[in-house]
Amino acid sequence: MVDVILGLQWGDEGKGKIVDYFAPGYDVIARFQGGPNAGHTLYVNGKKVVLHQIPSGIFHEDKINLIGNGVVLDAVTLKRECETVAAHGIDYRKNLFISERAHLILPTHRALDKASEVAKGTDKIGSTLKGIGPAYMDKTGRNGLRVGDLLDKSFISQYIKLRLKHQRILDNYNFQEDISTWEDEFFEAIEFLKTFKIVNGEYFINEKIQQGKKVLAEGAQGSMLDVDFGTFPFVTSSSTISAGVCTGLGIAPQKIKEVYGVTKAYCTRVGSGPFPTELHDDMGELIRKTGNEFGSTTGRPRRCGWIDLVALQFACMINGVTQIIMTKADVLDGLESLKVCNSYKVAGEEKSYIPFQMNRMDIDPVYNSFDGWNTDITAIKNYSDLPAKMKAYIDHINKFLKVPVKYISNGPGRDQIIIA
Repeated sequence: MVDVILGLQWGDEGKGKIVDYFAPGYDVIARFQGGPNAGHTLYVNGKKVVLHQIPSGIFHEDKINLIGNGVVLDAVTLKRECETVAAHGIDYRKNLFISERAHLILPTHRALDKASEVAKGTDKIGSTLKGIGPAYMDKTGRNGLRVGDLLDKSFISQYIKLRLKHQRILDNYNFQEDISTWEDEFFEAIEFLKTFKIVNGEYFINEKIQQGKKVLAEGAQGSMLDVDFGTFPFVTSSSTISAGVCTGLGIAPQKIKEVYGVTKAYCTRVGSGPFPTELHDDMGELIRKTGNEFGSTTGRPRRCGWIDLVALQFACMINGVTQIIMTKADVLDGLESLKVCNSYKVAGEEKSYIPFQMNRMDIDPVYNSFDGWNTDITAIKNYSDLPAKMKAYIDHINKFLKVPVKYISNGPGRDQIIIA
């Protein structure tokens, strides 16, 4: 069977550590969507490592890691990541496999991403400018190049044809970008990529399932950034929810068992877009500093706010979440009081659902207030030892969502996880 770990907010929920924590119980860790805009942070032997495309099980040498067909792959970023992994003594070639159906991010995709964002002006999405959106557009437009194409003798001619098409689009934007350095790096990385175990991902993963292997599917970004169900148009370009596991790996829905949804004990967002519980005051700044809320990929300051149970309930519903993992609970340790959003007030009416277009309306969050626990929980190992006020906070979330918070992360370390 296949279990899934994915984010329930706008990404950055701490999924990398969680996948790393669960990985010993699985045989295969598979990344099913997204691109190098996802930064999954792990701590290996006390050292911070950020993975962008390689599954977070790579540091467990007896585990198979698969980059699935739903991923858009940046060969240059992958090469750099592999060098980082190798510096920690890991033989990544031994247990890293790449689906031949995964689409490639080309240098011109990055230029198109930048041109599109510049053209939007004040309406920009907040793209990481990694070329992910244009790569997915080529995928759905049936123009893209895939990892398996690297092994075809016509790859260079296919590349040139697509590059010329992209150049015409850039000319329409009246946008100039010197991509010569990017191309040099790209073709060097392409030769590196050819040395990997490139597999038919869907047969590969299904054979493992038939052999009784346990598979953990790893998502990137978060449910509220899903291209269909997120805060469109301020979303990513892939299906970040549990349904994306099926299309991103080639497995059937009935193979999915547990869906672990990851949420912070509060809420953050990077880039533009609606964020009803955002705090624009000293409290928001305090959470940002205490939680070190800066993008692991971009370094951008994250917008911070109170936990939003309307959005969380929506995310649990569309994902079929069976268990919740709460991260960064320790960030709230020093607060005298906390708030939880239970509903939205829109045009004077209280709503308990996510509106169609959040950015077209004024949303006032309706809060419940809770006493802070004002206790350092970072050394606590057992749920029974948590402060009573913290348990009251978690109990409210459990009752509201009707999905249990089963794991609580109380620090960045691998061992800082409390089982409820």
